[in-house]
Amino acid sequence: MTHMTALYRKVGHTSLTPVRWLAAWARITFFGAVMLVRALSPASYSPQTRYNLARHAYVDTAPILGWFTVMIALFTLIITRIVIVTATSYGLSFYALEMVIRVLVIELIPLTAALFVALRCTIPSGAALVEMRRIGHFRKLRRRRLDPIAVEVLPRMLAGVFSCITLAALSCVVAGVVAYLAVYGATPAGAGAYTHMFGRVFDPLFTLIFALKTLFFALAVSIIPMASGLNNVDGVSSRETAALQGLVRMFIVLLALEGISLVGNYI
Repeated sequence: MTHMTALYRKVGHTSLTPVRWLAAWARITFFGAVMLVRALSPASYSPQTRYNLARHAYVDTAPILGWFTVMIALFTLIITRIVIVTATSYGLSFYALEMVIRVLVIELIPLTAALFVALRCTIPSGAALVEMRRIGHFRKLRRRRLDPIAVEVLPRMLAGVFSCITLAALSCVVAGVVAYLAVYGATPAGAGAYTHMFGRVFDPLFTLIFALKTLFFALAVSIIPMASGLNNVDGVSSRETAALQGLVRMFIVLLALEGISLVGNYI
């Protein structure tokens, strides 16, 4: 990665804006590919890496798990009541609950979880990498014969992926339960109809697209801020600059992924 980094920085400093933009995305793509290979390689997981991974996974997930779940439950209750009342007034109550599941569980919750993890965890982690590089922490690790990418970057990236998938999965379950209770109440009378509707919505293709979208959301919000933090070539090594660059690029990718999923689901 050293030669690629040097080439990227040379292009970034001496080229016009479109070339610099393309070089930035090329570098992010290359960085993401390298990190995925490292994540799948058992040799990457030294004792220090495993310790940092466990610590970051806990810190990035546990503090926000409870209140994020409560927020999703309240949001689901409000949206469900609004949709049910509106659909009933137009004589479309049969389709109301299905619309709640399609819009809330499939579209909004994975995107919301990804944005929360990005703003709470991965963008600050990417900015922290800028500070580590500025103060020479990476050089100290190399002098100790430790790989900075494996010790500091890989655990943060994997923790972001874990946090995003965990929040999305738990929130979808909570939203499904709250939506049922909001419509049928605390009775098993509607379990059959609700299960049938869920099965109709989550057919194999729909489920595959939903799972892939959640995974790619998690990868996007985890890789892009790290890449922006490590490859801030504008001559300004501030945490705020890296955070802003990561945020803009991440939003572009999330919008593209959401658009692709909508095309796959409904066209």
